[in-house]
Amino acid sequence: MGRMTMGTMVTGTMVRGRGWLLAAALAGLGPAAWAQEATELRMMWYSDGIEGEVMADLLARFEAENPGIDVVLDNVAYQVIQEQLPIQLASGQGPDVARVTNLKEQAEHWLDLRPHLEDPAYWEENFGDRLDWMRPDGSDAIPGFLTQLTLVGGFANKTLFDQAGVAIPGPDATWDEWVEASRQVAEDQGLPAAFAIDRSGHRISGPIASYGGNYIGADGMPAPIDDGTMAFVTRLVEWTEAGLQLPDTWVSAAGTTYRSGADDFINAQIPFLYSGSWQVANLSTKIGDAFDWVAIGSPCGPEGCSGLAGGAALVGIKYTEHPEEVARLMAFLAREEIVKEFSERTLFLPAHAGLVAGGGLAFRSEDPNVPPALDRFVEASGETVAMADALPAWKWANAYYGVLVTRISQAMAGEITLEQARELMDRDIADAVANAGQ
Repeated sequence: MGRMTMGTMVTGTMVRGRGWLLAAALAGLGPAAWAQEATELRMMWYSDGIEGEVMADLLARFEAENPGIDVVLDNVAYQVIQEQLPIQLASGQGPDVARVTNLKEQAEHWLDLRPHLEDPAYWEENFGDRLDWMRPDGSDAIPGFLTQLTLVGGFANKTLFDQAGVAIPGPDATWDEWVEASRQVAEDQGLPAAFAIDRSGHRISGPIASYGGNYIGADGMPAPIDDGTMAFVTRLVEWTEAGLQLPDTWVSAAGTTYRSGADDFINAQIPFLYSGSWQVANLSTKIGDAFDWVAIGSPCGPEGCSGLAGGAALVGIKYTEHPEEVARLMAFLAREEIVKEFSERTLFLPAHAGLVAGGGLAFRSEDPNVPPALDRFVEASGETVAMADALPAWKWANAYYGVLVTRISQAMAGEITLEQARELMDRDIADAVANAGQ
């Protein structure tokens, strides 16, 4: 099966053009010249912050160590990863390597690196506790590794809270208390809204778990939408209808399209953002010294104060024509010293057991907001509840997330009622299961 080239991507186009000229130059030089032509690998990559720049540096180092392999870094929007890559994979095509977040549902498309690795035990020892997040149930495959461990959580604009004379809620504050405090800040400072939650079913699932919601049936299949789920969904819709949540974050998009509230927070249009740990580098880079901000963990519901753990993983694609070279690239990027550098430069939480146990990470930031923010996320990682902890390795999680965001947005826009949204979500989930032949 052939690989899909991505001619619309600027990085890829430039490299392919150079390769074409090289091929033309070698055309008359015979088989010996062709035998020396480098193997080209394509890596599909998206960035929340500066991690694309860091990866480019690491790939240049890999190429220097491996002169027979050229890696093309195709920087794409996250929407491409979510919407276009699955179409390519379903047709047996795609890049050689990709950075993805939909790990379990697409596990059948990942390359098993195990047969091509010199030291599979190293991977089991350092990444084994989360390999089940990205491989088929019952498999011992090694598809890749998490480029970072993430945790959903919130951020507050401390400067705006201080200017409004409103105390930042404490660690056990509820969602209602956080929204009310943020409302007071927004009203005092003349802001368009109190808060924003990223437009993502993944992002709201920790809060839903905090309200007692559960997606997973006793048989491991998707459960009907329950009262705990609807308790938080109802609040979210009502807050948006009241103008407390910035409406554009959810209502201005359709279907499962992702939209973050990060830019609105960065521009000081909202005092409270609910997103995740991956935003730390982005906020630090773009806010600079414009205002002080803090990470706050997750507000509480009746059952807990839970975010949702997860991560982006770098995986090999099984449709590659170069599995040995892909494994060599992945082994390089998974080295402890490389993971350490990537984590320190990107301000991401590492998912490498040896590195975490050894400590000694020196996050490279002069921003005084960064260290306490990362510390708060580490602390909050121990506050997640059982349902949230089960989702990263659950096959149906992404389908559930998509159904939630689509129908909740319609309810926010007034297109359907909350009761209709619940009925439609149950129907959509049943359709997803049926379409999968389950």
